[in-house]
Amino acid sequence: MGSPEQRLADMGITLKSRISSGQGLVPVVQDGNILYVSGHGPEDDNGDLLYVGRLGAELTLEDGYAAARATGVQLLRSIKDYLGTLDSVDRIVKVLAFVNSDDDFHDQSLVVHGFSDLMVQVFGERGQHARSAIGTSNLPHNQPIEIEMIVRVR
Repeated sequence: MGSPEQRLADMGITLKSRISSGQGLVPVVQDGNILYVSGHGPEDDNGDLLYVGRLGAELTLEDGYAAARATGVQLLRSIKDYLGTLDSVDRIVKVLAFVNSDDDFHDQSLVVHGFSDLMVQVFGERGQHARSAIGTSNLPHNQPIEIEMIVRVR
């Protein structure tokens, strides 16, 4: 099945390093063999949002799925920046996703499948995870989704 990074390459995805230095907010915190990965949005490699708006208003379910997938790529980039490789990932344990939703949009879980499907494509069974998908009325910069995760490493 190949390494996680090879599977990403086979999908045409390259994880470009974007190590940032902030005052207090860091993308990843490690405690023992657990990584707590901060909330990320659907950004490009320069940190610009690929999608803006609320699901059910400015964005469709298909847009949301793609935004969740793009958010997954950025989360993997941060993990790779922190660990140096995705080979050390033992399991995606828990995911919390916030979906910027119009009042009548109720398919948050279908949006977050874009993220979850990517994790399984990259890690196989190790990518299967417990998950919560929550609708919210607003997110920073009007991004459509924010996802944080808990990852066990070897």
